[in-house]
Amino acid sequence: MSAAPLLQVEDLRTEFASAEGPPAVAVDGISFSVDRGETLCIVGESGCGKSMTALSIMRLVPKPNGRIAGGRILLEGQDLAALSEAEMRQVRGRAISMVFQEPMTSLNPVITIGRQIAETVMVHEGLAWDACMARALEVLRLVRMPEAERRLREYPHQLSGGMRQRVMIAMALACRPRVLLADEPTTALDVTIQAQILDLVRELQRETGTAVVLITHDLGVVAEMADRVVVVYAGRKVEEAPVQALFDHPAHPYTRGLMGAMPHLGGAGAGRRRLTEIDGLVPALTALPPGCAFAPRCGLATERCRAEAPPLREVAPGHLAACWEAAHG
Repeated sequence: MSAAPLLQVEDLRTEFASAEGPPAVAVDGISFSVDRGETLCIVGESGCGKSMTALSIMRLVPKPNGRIAGGRILLEGQDLAALSEAEMRQVRGRAISMVFQEPMTSLNPVITIGRQIAETVMVHEGLAWDACMARALEVLRLVRMPEAERRLREYPHQLSGGMRQRVMIAMALACRPRVLLADEPTTALDVTIQAQILDLVRELQRETGTAVVLITHDLGVVAEMADRVVVVYAGRKVEEAPVQALFDHPAHPYTRGLMGAMPHLGGAGAGRRRLTEIDGLVPALTALPPGCAFAPRCGLATERCRAEAPPLREVAPGHLAACWEAAHG
């Protein structure tokens, strides 16, 4: 019998109160699991619910309007959605950590780097201050921070974007979490630094066995990092597959659209291939169309698509898609 997943999200639903009527459902019944040492990528356009899924797992949904309205978030069998806020504070940062999208706004500008990391260790492990600072230095070296001892005494504004992202990763790893959520960890970084950060995450994962949930809109990052991929649209999971199967045989028209917008290098005529675009925009969560939310932008949509929301179904072993017209090829 196979071991239970390290993290299992079941039918997660997160909504925000709306002054105009029914609540806006930002995460609508999303389910997935992550095993030890595995990397799961969550993919989709801006506004599709990727970051809100991660914030829901961390129980950091913005209040007072936002709330987790249903589902379970099982970390080694413990339902995080059922914990009190005091209990969740003991889990957050220790058992499960998050690297936020923009380190300049996530780091405190008036506290030194060393102190920010050390305080995390003190809160969760209660070590003496000298031991906490020693751990801060240890994790800065772990993330290959140049001149790590000097950086302990510096402030966020004194570091480059790539260094600040390393600090965020170091802070997230300071208490040796079992799950790491990374929300667009390479956004706004140049391509060389992006590659370094991704290599770092992969290397740390090999060393620590941490499970990684990587949120991105960059399919190049997905191809390089993922074991499995979940594609989300308008708060719903529309496709899930092992990474190679997803790239070889994308089943959902939305996934195919994302693939078509990705530049390709090399090969005959690659330089002349025109990128495709997905017409229209992600619908407002307060004004979702009936049926399939992607139908207004989909060239394959039928009357059934516009009237009836498709369920997730298996189109190949381990490959799910929520589309009435889904097919390989």
